[in-house]
Amino acid sequence: MAVTRPAAGDGAGPSGAPTGTGPRQIRRRGARLSPAQALFRRLFLSNGLVFTAGTLVLAVSPVTVSAPVLPAEVPVLIVGLGVILAVNAILLRKSLAPLEALTALMRRVDLMGSSARLTDRGNGDLADLIESFNAMLDRLEAERSFSTAHVLAAQEAERQRIAQELHDEIGQTLTVALLELKRVVDRAPRNLREELQAVQETVRSSLDEVRQVARRLRPGVLEDLGLLSALSALAAEFSRASGVPVERRCDPDLPELSSEAELVIYRIAQESLTNISRHAKASRVWLTLTAERGMVRLRITDDGRGGVDREGAGIRGMRERALLIGARLSIDSPPGEGTEVLLEVPLAGRTAERGG
Repeated sequence: MAVTRPAAGDGAGPSGAPTGTGPRQIRRRGARLSPAQALFRRLFLSNGLVFTAGTLVLAVSPVTVSAPVLPAEVPVLIVGLGVILAVNAILLRKSLAPLEALTALMRRVDLMGSSARLTDRGNGDLADLIESFNAMLDRLEAERSFSTAHVLAAQEAERQRIAQELHDEIGQTLTVALLELKRVVDRAPRNLREELQAVQETVRSSLDEVRQVARRLRPGVLEDLGLLSALSALAAEFSRASGVPVERRCDPDLPELSSEAELVIYRIAQESLTNISRHAKASRVWLTLTAERGMVRLRITDDGRGGVDREGAGIRGMRERALLIGARLSIDSPPGEGTEVLLEVPLAGRTAERGG
């Protein structure tokens, strides 16, 4: 018995089952028009509808046009033309409205923050374009989050490595130098002892500075004692170095945060205090950490000169860290009225997913 093989392109595979690529399926897939074709079709049909309606009105109405046109017929022609143009403009405006919204959204897209998405309001011709643009924003934000997480993780690893080297190598070397100097001072003649003691104090100061740098690079207190103790130590160190008092108000019953979120809060507080000591010329600083309305809020305020009109590398780094855990960072800095840095970290959802 002869076996009849399906002809090429009839939609059957080697086993005789349909593969979904036959002429009928191909025609069905190709039936969906591209955004440009769909827009052309809508504009063509809109204009055709307007001119067809105008022609029908002229055909069935008692209005006649003479040749040459009589003065009494001119107002009728002008009114008819105005109606046609108005209807055509309304239809075109409705068809092109999504393009205006898309253009406005493209102008205000900010990859350093969560961008809004364009919604399809029933204009099916541009639904494909709107969907593609929203998908592009999703891809860009996902890539930004991945890149930021990778960069910050590498940055933290490098900080830890440098802090470890400072502590293990330079710190140990300076400690040995201090011990040697102490023995030399004890054996030195009285006339040299004062100078050697001055050198000893210089080495001791250098050792303290190395330890402070290592602590700033790697906040061991954050890992050992938790976020509240780390912020208290950070504020105390800031006050000791700058002479500016810090008034702290931290909620002792904060909900549990991921280690990633705690590190972001600590680093943003650290950068904020560093900016205050360098630029603000403040006489007092307020640091609060509270939990309310499903958010953990870190607020750092100073009474300095304010007027932050451009964002440097420090503030951009703060924003990148906030985005890493899905938090929102806002900076309010009116001239002459100080600066307020507000970080809002969500307790559920994205923070839990990212920190898990």
